[in-house]
Amino acid sequence: MTNNRRAVFLDHPSLDLGDLDLSGLRDCFSDLQLYSDTTPLNVIARLQGVQVVISNKIALNTETLAACPDLKLILVSATGTNNVDLDAARAHGITVSNCQGYGTPSVAQHTIMLLLNLVTRVKDYQRDVSAGKWQEAKQFCLLDYPIVELEGKTLGLLGHGELGSAVARLAEAFGMRVILGAIPGRPARADRVPLDELLAQVDALTLHCPLNEHTRDFIGARELALLKPGAFVVNTARGGLINEQALADALRSGHLGGAATDVLSVEPPVNGNPLLADGIPRLIVTPHNAWGSREARQRIVGQLTENALGFFSGAPLRVVS
Repeated sequence: MTNNRRAVFLDHPSLDLGDLDLSGLRDCFSDLQLYSDTTPLNVIARLQGVQVVISNKIALNTETLAACPDLKLILVSATGTNNVDLDAARAHGITVSNCQGYGTPSVAQHTIMLLLNLVTRVKDYQRDVSAGKWQEAKQFCLLDYPIVELEGKTLGLLGHGELGSAVARLAEAFGMRVILGAIPGRPARADRVPLDELLAQVDALTLHCPLNEHTRDFIGARELALLKPGAFVVNTARGGLINEQALADALRSGHLGGAATDVLSVEPPVNGNPLLADGIPRLIVTPHNAWGSREARQRIVGQLTENALGFFSGAPLRVVS
């Protein structure tokens, strides 16, 4: 029974590119309105008379929630809930549910893809081929840039939840030794190597931990200097984990073998970013799309559907507030 269950998706293209099946989600509601974008100026108007709102990044703050008395459920089409004032939601009796674990295969393969591109210097070789250097070579191949094998190398993981564990399995399939590092703000564990000790050991470092007051900029100039010369750094977690200016400086100095990031501290980077400056060597930046496989996005639709049905049946799922 879906009578009087009105819902709106405030930023629908942040999830669906027209390639997803939304039929199950639509069936949860008497009416589901999809908006391509929503500004702070029209968000309140769009939530009038609505019981359920779906949002990825549109801010739902105290003022908005207070002005929408019919709202009962917020479905976040992502894991992070920083766009929702959770205290205000609780105060107004609004349930907030998110989506979890949907992008593990997509982000894990993207992480390893970035590492493989760094160690094989694909970006540099592709540039040379495009510039005609292979065509002018005196021998059958170009070997102008050092190629590194992953087998036998040590990977340091910062964050060993579902995603970090998936990356570890892929790395081990390439013959890498994986060690786990301690995360600031978390209790010490016997199976977690202290950060400074880990940095000195690893040939590559990947980040899979949340951004909070303990982890913001916790990889800075000092930590990058502790890495072995020629080490690689890959971040597919959150941009604020690594000090971006320090990373740019470490690459320019030649200390690192390379770095790759799928995330920046401010997204989109409308006002620039130290990692988008010209002339930074051995750097790959992808536009926060590691999570975005069609399969992962369809899993989000499935979880949004489950969360809505659970709420309406009196057994809400994935509740964060």
